[in-house]
Amino acid sequence: MDNKKYSIIIPLFNEEEVIEECYSRVSSILDKIDAASEIVFVNDGSKDKTESLVNEICAKDSRVKLVNFSRNFGHQIAITAGMDYCSGDAMVIMDADLQDPPELIPKMIDKYKEGFDVVYAVRKKRKGETAFKKLTALAFYKLLKSMANIDIPVNTGDFRLISRPVCEALKLIKEKNRFVRGLVCWVGFKQTGIEYVRDERYAGETKYPLKKMLKFSMDGITSFSPKPLRLANYLGCCFSLLAFIYAIYAILAKILYNRAIQGWTTLIVLISLIGGINMILLGILGEYIARIYDETKDRPLYILKNLVNIKEDKDDK
Repeated sequence: MDNKKYSIIIPLFNEEEVIEECYSRVSSILDKIDAASEIVFVNDGSKDKTESLVNEICAKDSRVKLVNFSRNFGHQIAITAGMDYCSGDAMVIMDADLQDPPELIPKMIDKYKEGFDVVYAVRKKRKGETAFKKLTALAFYKLLKSMANIDIPVNTGDFRLISRPVCEALKLIKEKNRFVRGLVCWVGFKQTGIEYVRDERYAGETKYPLKKMLKFSMDGITSFSPKPLRLANYLGCCFSLLAFIYAIYAILAKILYNRAIQGWTTLIVLISLIGGINMILLGILGEYIARIYDETKDRPLYILKNLVNIKEDKDDK
């Protein structure tokens, strides 16, 4: 028998349609592992029957724990809470929608036994997703890889196994706008990936519409790259150089040919262009300032409503 304990961390937000199937498939995998295990559900302020369904599962299976938020704090915060309250030597982070198959967990554990502290799942194919979703996801990963000051693997999500040392390192990080997959790369340790085919969502609707995806992307970029801020310097130098060249041209045309440059339309276009670029750069600066503002308030990452099947209460994080 494996003497290690494994925790499965599953964030939940309005997942009443998938929770029973998720529990059934995960628990059947854990039964085959022949090791101590637990399932840590984190209810992120669900408005449907998710909480009551998980309570029923907890009542019949002591391996199942519930961390219940007082309201919705977000997917990345829910993952963080799961790490705070899990007790395993290694933990697997996965979503409840079953797009990331629990059947991959034994392979992750095998890699963990080989000495890897992080085993991330790499999507070689994504079923049930629109061409727009696939294209924007690819563009995001490519952009993040080019801008970030750490190496974040392409086509990976939060579906991964992490060891206890990695978990303890992540618990030291108190960032409010969290990008967990980036933080896992940032802390280091020995990491590897395994490929898999991502399935269609079992039921229900995605909890990451375009608006949330844009914010998530911005969190990833601003958390790990100062390059957007430096863009102002690059554009400023380029436009200053162009303005200087145009000024020299205008002066020479006046001196040599006694001809004034006719440029009312050009002037309006340039002013509009520069004004638009300035507004974009101010927006980028605002994104960084907003995150500084969130950090300085130093509010807890989440507030608990209650814990189920977890004996040791902890302070709100």
